[in-house]
Amino acid sequence: MEISNKPVVQKIIQECLNHGIKHIVFSPGSRNAPFAISFDAHPEFETHVIHDERAAAFYALGMSQTLQQTVALCCTSGSAVLNYFPAVSEAFFREQRLLILSADRPKRLINKGHGQTIMQDNVFGKHVKASLSVEDTEAETKFDSIESFFGEMQEQPYRPMHLNIHLEEPLYGVSHTEIQRNKAGNQLKPNLKAFSLTKQEIQNFGDKKILVLCGQGSEDLILKKALVDFNKNSNVVVLNENTSGINDGSFVNCIDRTLNSIDAKNEKRFVPDILITIGGAIVSKRIKSFFIRNAPKQHIVINKSNIGIDLFLRLDSHYKCSPSSFFELLNRTATMLNNKNFKATWNQLDYLVKDRIPSFFNRKQTNTDLEVFHALYHTIPEKCTIHLGNSSIVRYMQLFDPIPKIHYECNRGTSGIDGCTSTALGSATASPNTQHIFISGDVSFIYDSNAMWTNPFPQNLKIIVLDNKGGGIFKIIDGSKSSDQLERYFEAKHSANVTDIAKGFGMAVYAAKKSQDYQEKIIDFFQDEKAQLLVLETDSIENPKELERFFKHLNNA
Repeated sequence: MEISNKPVVQKIIQECLNHGIKHIVFSPGSRNAPFAISFDAHPEFETHVIHDERAAAFYALGMSQTLQQTVALCCTSGSAVLNYFPAVSEAFFREQRLLILSADRPKRLINKGHGQTIMQDNVFGKHVKASLSVEDTEAETKFDSIESFFGEMQEQPYRPMHLNIHLEEPLYGVSHTEIQRNKAGNQLKPNLKAFSLTKQEIQNFGDKKILVLCGQGSEDLILKKALVDFNKNSNVVVLNENTSGINDGSFVNCIDRTLNSIDAKNEKRFVPDILITIGGAIVSKRIKSFFIRNAPKQHIVINKSNIGIDLFLRLDSHYKCSPSSFFELLNRTATMLNNKNFKATWNQLDYLVKDRIPSFFNRKQTNTDLEVFHALYHTIPEKCTIHLGNSSIVRYMQLFDPIPKIHYECNRGTSGIDGCTSTALGSATASPNTQHIFISGDVSFIYDSNAMWTNPFPQNLKIIVLDNKGGGIFKIIDGSKSSDQLERYFEAKHSANVTDIAKGFGMAVYAAKKSQDYQEKIIDFFQDEKAQLLVLETDSIENPKELERFFKHLNNA
């Protein structure tokens, strides 16, 4: 095969092959030409070309989270690599695997006034697991370092890694070189070390009120079974969010909906002796405030992370094991006294609140975000993956019970709006036999509209945009909603036309402006295989009022 004649490029290709990397996301440029030539020529790699580097990085993140594999990114020199930063930070806090291959000018030309040149070495700082800088003139002396770098990439906790390659011209030279997998590399291996607790630690759980809080990405069938069994104890309650992926009818699945109905005078009844948190990010701001205000006697974190675990400013123990191992051990060894009906305290309130929901939506319909989510809840097809935009979108979805056989995704590592569409695109591309649905706010969709530039556009992705002409989240959070600067600086009202933007990229668009049309349009949209975007207009003035009425109804119906 005809690949780059640069030894350093050939070595990196070899290591990517050894370590099972299959997908490379390119953005066009010249300095990265040796990699484009080489990866394109090799039959074991699949390349993707995304023009906008920011969109490309989130696209790679979407592929990585779906495939559970390392996905590589490759760009030219200069500011191109900086556009990767939002997705790199998201991947860092989500513990997703990205390999950034940034082409660079030779070190001797850095800060000498040459075009497309910045200080790229270590540019991501603490937001990558490791960085390595190599020059093609010293390639063979760096081979051991490159091998060690790729080995570290496979070790937990998984995080993005940055390899910056200084390349001399000429860039387009090739040689006939065969590169085949020559060793297994450090393949991903589970931690086989048996997890254990002392007898005293096990006894500690027996007569305590225990609350398990499930964060993002906890999805695991073994864990779900262990948690369901653990939750059968009357002193145990499990709180769950859609993004955890392990919902069960016996769990409290809508945290904000239930917390809203807890009387401040009776808060202490709902505070556990032991709080156990698993998984990644927690969406609910209310539960964070609740446990900071009402600190449990003991807070235990179970994951393999090394950052972001002291969420409630109260951390006692951190077990770096799989949550399934932890709960399976407790189920086998802990003797629960079950003399505290703690689960009933939470579940009774949860059932009461849930029973009040139908009567609210039997009222006169409104042109609001809440009405849209109620309609979506009853019309989303089974066995699909839902990608949620950030801010108000993910919070509205958390007000409704998880839909069975639906997988939920959201960029909750840094919770930004900047690449949500691109992430959904990458995920849909990585699993073409699954229906993907992305629900977005209008500002988020416009912000990441270059994602629509992707070609080919995955036909298994449908996008739903709630268009209220601004950032609706700022009308429902304290502080900004009462500020004189709300419309201009926080909500950022705009007059951009979402439909026109989508049509500019050649997309087939459905639209609805009134609540009585929402459900019918949603059904038609899902049934039309060619339709790619549905725009549902909502009333920005009425949205916060309707949400307030909803919470009040749950309390007083």
